[in-house]
Formats: sequence, structure tokens, C-alpha cells
Amino acid sequence: MRAFRSFQFPPRPARGPRSCSKRETPRTDKVLSFASPWKNENERTREKERDRERERRAKGAEKGGIFVLETEQGKRRRRAMEDVGGTAAWVASRASHVKVDSSELERVVNNIQGSIPKVEWNFEGIHYFDNGPLTVQYLFVLDALNFCFWPDKDLNYDHLASGLKAALQKDKSALDADRLQNYTGPQLREFLKWPRPLPLEDERVRLLHEVGLELERSFGGQAANLVKSCGNSAITLVALVTRHFPGFRDHSLYKGHQVFLYKRAQIFAADLWGAFKGQSFGNFYDIGSITIFADYIVPAVLRQLGVLKYSSALSSSIDSNDEIGAGSEEEVEIRACSIHAVEKMRELIESKFRKQVLSVEMDLWLWSYGVQKPSLRHHRTLSIYY
Repeated sequence: MRAFRSFQFPPRPARGPRSCSKRETPRTDKVLSFASPWKNENERTREKERDRERERRAKGAEKGGIFVLETEQGKRRRRAMEDVGGTAAWVASRASHVKVDSSELERVVNNIQGSIPKVEWNFEGIHYFDNGPLTVQYLFVLDALNFCFWPDKDLNYDHLASGLKAALQKDKSALDADRLQNYTGPQLREFLKWPRPLPLEDERVRLLHEVGLELERSFGGQAANLVKSCGNSAITLVALVTRHFPGFRDHSLYKGHQVFLYKRAQIFAADLWGAFKGQSFGNFYDIGSITIFADYIVPAVLRQLGVLKYSSALSSSIDSNDEIGAGSEEEVEIRACSIHAVEKMRELIESKFRKQVLSVEMDLWLWSYGVQKPSLRHHRTLSIYY
């Protein structure tokens, strides 16, 4: 289930339900460097880059921004995020259980060339929106909890989004960082007006505590400060989220290679972009770098369209509603091949029809298509990531 239920595309009908590591202390000391005739060109270039970064962050701080200096580990993670599509392609080229059918992909592109909808935020629906920092706090908490609804067939994303909205309308401090650290499972159920334990309820509560603790410790208790620190870059925002909040680190090891998927972290950036219409907290110059959000529905749609081909064993497991293990080859291939397939579709639309299309828009079109088909069979994986 995706937070992008936040968006509504006219003229399509309304969508139905769908089925801790220790914090790293940011480094603030300035390392003295001494010019040396024996330094090679690469070292001098790196020093210049570091100086430019310090200057940029200093200017941002003067304007009231909050910046978190990246360690080398943080930079590596950010570079990995920039290549979510690259690691997905790596999996697709080596996949044993899932294949991308190029001919079917081209056929689908020819059919949908003019049907990618304009993304619109639904201001009067199930989401909270006040055009300010409280909306950012709401979206971050929402996206922290936006996963794994399918084990309870009656539960869907609407309950989460509208429940958190109602809580804020009743009490503006309901999602304050200090309160997030103390909520219990029954209290979360009360927000959602849900009569029984939620799927993965203990994990949801743990993630609420994690979000509250780290927001208070590093960002003055406000997700808005987290967003201000990204320098209007969606990629940097995703990197900061995954660096500070382990519950968002959606990556796997596949055949000895680390694969980055980052579904919920990317959706947070995209939700901000949609809610604020690309302005204010949603102003990202690189929103086009966000990939699709690899979950349950989009892979199922791609399979039905013929773009994804599953092995007979995998097809049988999904059609029989068998659970697919989190981090298994099958699960990683389903998600990674979905990302790769949609990136190839987007590139083909742009090259063949000269239309600029965002992966976010492609994801929304496919998701909208999927929820109109209740008989669609999706894979079932217990996961906190989607």
C-alpha cells in the first residue's frame, strides 16, 4: 500500500482499498589541511569539493536551514540512493525467477502513450493538510507506518491516513516527537478506530518510537527541519531519511550484491512534492530522480500486462497465496524488475513520443490501473518496507 493514495487523477474514479542502529554523531569540526607539492590532483580536487560543501552549508545555516554534515558512510549511502535504478537493473540482468519482456513492454507503451495522468493532491480527502510544518510531520509519520496491510483483509491505507488526520484535528500535538516515543499498540489502534491488533503492530509501534526519538535528537522534533536540511534535493532527503531512521532502510542483499529499493523514503519525498505542488516543503529540483515505489500492486499489474514474466514455480506460489520470504531472491527480483521495467517504459515514452514523464506519474498510472482490478493476484510478503 502506498502513500500515493494522497493523489487523485482526474478523470479516473476514486481508488479503492489495496490489498536500531546507534545514531552517528554528525561531524562539525573543520579538519585543517596543508597544501603540499606532493599531493596529487585527486586529493586537491577532493579538498576543493569539501570546501565548497562547507561554504554551501554555512550559507544555508545563515538562512535558517539545518544541515547535517555527511560522513563518508553517509556519502556512500547517498550515492547508492542515486543509483536505485542501477541496482535494480543489475538484478534484472541476473534474475532467475522474473524476466522483463521487452516486446510486451513496448506494446504497453504504445497503448498508454497518452494516458499518463497529471498528479493532483486531494485536499479534501483522507489526508491532513494545512500548508505548513504540521503537514510535513503528518506525512512523515504516515509514511513511517505505511506498510503491510494485506494480512488483515478489512484494513487498508485509508484507515491509517484518516486516523492520523482525525488525531491531529482533535489535538495538534498528537504527533509531536515526545509523544510519538510513548505510544502503545492499543493507542495506535484507537487512532485508526481499529478493533483488533494491527498487522506487525509491534513493529509499527517501534517505528513510531524511532521516528520520535530521532526527530527530537537531531531535528528539533520536527520533520520540517529534516526537509529543510536537504537543500531542495529529493535524493538528499531520501539519503538523510535512510541515514537517520533505520526503519526506512529498504535494501537487500542479492547474490552478494547490495540492492537499494527505498520505497517509503522515496514516497515521503514524492508525497511532499504532491501535497505542496512542488513549492515550499515540496520544492525538489531532482524529483525526476525518484523511481517507482516497488510494492505489491505495481508488480502484479506489470505481470498481468505481460511486462513481467514469472517462473512457473513463482507463479504457482503467488496464485496460491503462498507467502514469499522477505529478502528472498524471488521477492527482490519482483521488486527490482518492476523498477527496471518502468524505467525502461519511461525512457521509451520519452524517446519515441517526445513526452517527458516522471516515474512518479508512471507509478500512479499503474497503481490506479491495479486497484480497479480486485481479482489481481499480488505476492505476499511480511515486511516493514512496503
